[in-house]
Amino acid sequence: MKKLILTLILLLLSSGILFAQQQEPLADKLTDMLKSDVFRVGILLQSEGYFSFEDDNFNGGRQFDIGATRLDFRGTIDNSFTYRLQLDFRRQTSVMDAQVGYLFNKNHRMVAGSFKPFLSRDLDPSPGNTDFMDRARLVGVMMNSREIGLTFLGEPGDFNYRLGIYNGTGMTRQNDNRFMYTARLGYRFDLEDDVLELGFNGALNQTQNVQVGNTGLTSEGDRTILGGFVEYTGSTLFGTFELLTTRFDASELSGNEETILGYYITLGAHISDKNELLTRWDYIEYDITNRTSTLISLGWNHQATRLISFQVNGLALLNKDMDEQFGISGGFQFQF
Repeated sequence: MKKLILTLILLLLSSGILFAQQQEPLADKLTDMLKSDVFRVGILLQSEGYFSFEDDNFNGGRQFDIGATRLDFRGTIDNSFTYRLQLDFRRQTSVMDAQVGYLFNKNHRMVAGSFKPFLSRDLDPSPGNTDFMDRARLVGVMMNSREIGLTFLGEPGDFNYRLGIYNGTGMTRQNDNRFMYTARLGYRFDLEDDVLELGFNGALNQTQNVQVGNTGLTSEGDRTILGGFVEYTGSTLFGTFELLTTRFDASELSGNEETILGYYITLGAHISDKNELLTRWDYIEYDITNRTSTLISLGWNHQATRLISFQVNGLALLNKDMDEQFGISGGFQFQF
């Protein structure tokens, strides 16, 4: 009987501690002050540290830095119109999103202004919600993180679509009277407590003499992007596989067609309510320039409170015909 009573006391104490940990009155107060349907404020602050095991610039070398430093205003106003303004202050004040939109109904909407082109699943989440500190490399290689134009979005039932027509020159606000057309079609399978989502992306960028991501190459025009993804979200395990390829005539290669292939596989596990362990295999291959590399990442994500989180990433870069490189990164984040 004494053991039973002692056990019950311990359970009650642990429940009380857990309950106390879950109470965040100041976060609740901040939410009440700054989030409503008509006016919502978002804040993202990231402090980061990088360390390369070799004395080189891999993984940012050896330094401390600030990550995404953003202020986000959005809301829905009369007659089903919406607005959003997101600013980043990392180096100098810059506009990330500047949008005016319209809700046709609860399942379909339109947005005019700067928006993500929805060409990669790994580009979709905000920097505060990514699996790893850095996105998969195919994002930086094949696309701009924002484009200026028109975007149509919808979720009719289990289907979803993202259709866009943009300048195709990122946030430069330049155009040569040619456009980039994008499309994503997806379907969501609800499997009791688990979710499986499939998506297919495609784009045609007719803009001429535009830089291709961070490749250092220039497209002479009519660049294509094709690919798709499979994403699984379970109560304990989760993962994503995504593949993209882009083809374009490169000015630096005498107009010859370069093909870049990229894919990644992310696998993760929720080991507790506040902790995740992850791994990612990230592969990039260039055809004509004959470059290939694989980046292997290990990650630990910890949600300390509702607004504070930590990330630690270990990295190993395997280049063709080059020495391996290793590094570690850490991030400390406030997101509201």
